[in-house]
Amino acid sequence: MFRLLKIENARINVPEPEYLEVTANEAVEMGEALVLSSGKLTKCGATVAPQFIAMGSVAAAAAKRTLAVCRVEKNQVYEVPVTAAPTSLNVGDKVTIHTDGLQVTATTTSGVVTIVDINGAAVAGDKVVVRI
Repeated sequence: MFRLLKIENARINVPEPEYLEVTANEAVEMGEALVLSSGKLTKCGATVAPQFIAMGSVAAAAAKRTLAVCRVEKNQVYEVPVTAAPTSLNVGDKVTIHTDGLQVTATTTSGVVTIVDINGAAVAGDKVVVRI
């Protein structure tokens, strides 16, 4: 799950929510990386920079499809789990987003999320600090 750590140079550390519709029959979890496709929210691809982070969850079968999201801005820093041991990663490396939209990988080829701090991460599941 992408968890906002801070908004640099901001007076408050809370993003302004936007309310957008989720693609039909698609489940979204809190903290998931999302993009707009045909005007609706959908899971972010591995090599696509996320436009939004989910601020709540929606079940695939839910009748109410509107979800609160925060827009990704360049001055935001997030904490997120890494799917593989980050032993080969360095600060400044760009990694891809995992297929679940809730984690990053240790893959640097075509990466879209920049490592800001390894944060002591040593094994899969540990959290790193990133900027999108």
